[in-house]
Amino acid sequence: MNAQKSTLKTVALLSGALLWLSPTHALSQSNFYEGKTVTLIATTSAGGTGDLRVKAVQPFLKKHIPGNPTVVIQYIDGGGGRKGANHLYSNVRPDGLTIGAASGAIIALAVMGETGISYDIDKFIYLGSPESENHYVIYTRRELGLDNLEKLASKPGIRIGAQTIGHVSYVAGRLFAYFLNMKEPNFIAGYTAQELDASLVQGELDARANNASSVLRRNPDWLDKGVMNFHAILEVPLGDKHPRLGHLPEIGSFAKSEKDKKLITLWRSFRAVGSPYVLPPGTPKDRVAILEAAMQKTFKDPEFSPYFKKLVSDDASPMGAAELRKLIAETPRDPETIDTLKKFAGPGPLPPR
Repeated sequence: MNAQKSTLKTVALLSGALLWLSPTHALSQSNFYEGKTVTLIATTSAGGTGDLRVKAVQPFLKKHIPGNPTVVIQYIDGGGGRKGANHLYSNVRPDGLTIGAASGAIIALAVMGETGISYDIDKFIYLGSPESENHYVIYTRRELGLDNLEKLASKPGIRIGAQTIGHVSYVAGRLFAYFLNMKEPNFIAGYTAQELDASLVQGELDARANNASSVLRRNPDWLDKGVMNFHAILEVPLGDKHPRLGHLPEIGSFAKSEKDKKLITLWRSFRAVGSPYVLPPGTPKDRVAILEAAMQKTFKDPEFSPYFKKLVSDDASPMGAAELRKLIAETPRDPETIDTLKKFAGPGPLPPR
């Protein structure tokens, strides 16, 4: 009788194990997202290129997350991305229902030890990035007549606009000013992306550093009809020529010292992370696996790249989760170079060359 009970107990345990491994159980795990809402925390404002990058990914995540949940965007702009990143890290329940659609600036701000940061980039869980290649350009109003680099360098007090101190465009503008030897440039922050365009046209600002795809998408006449003079470009990665602005001199060619080279190499590394998708620490591993697989399927979807191109006016250049994690882990954190770059992200004067 005892032997019979032991046999029945063994059968029951094996049946339970088989049930755990059965397709039905796997299906219940993968269908966690069915009928739920996934929120993308966009660390940018609505209407800009950063917003369009998120919107290019949004429908494909809905398609490839098992259960096809509703996917919505919540905008938490401010502090160059740190406001949204802080919220994701500290205030969001790590249940796999909230994903950060972050600006790459959150990596740079953390590595540089900027104030107002309560997140740890080494504890975020990375899902990938839809683009790892990008170009930044600097341009001035045609009315200024600065149609070559010599004239640009000799014009004092050029007003360069940006969103906020520490924003990617703000730092890029200061790097361009530094490497192009601009004379006493004046950096003015506090604009939205749309306000920057209007202020340039109205003559309230003289120049702006911007993502090349953004300016060509919103204002193609600025290049096609010479409304703006374009001066130099930042290539990420180095050697990746922009199809329409590849003739511009690359910012690294103006480096005069090893210190200059380290500075631009660090900044290029920051920009290579693109627009990382992240989860807060503590997100269950099974849900991380589901979302990472959904992101991979998004990038491989034959409809994704054309849709991304249509919305963003730039090619997708996806980076998977493992590659993104590796890039962030290996980002240079040399104190001297970081200290130099901090000066570019802050409100003070540019360092002397």
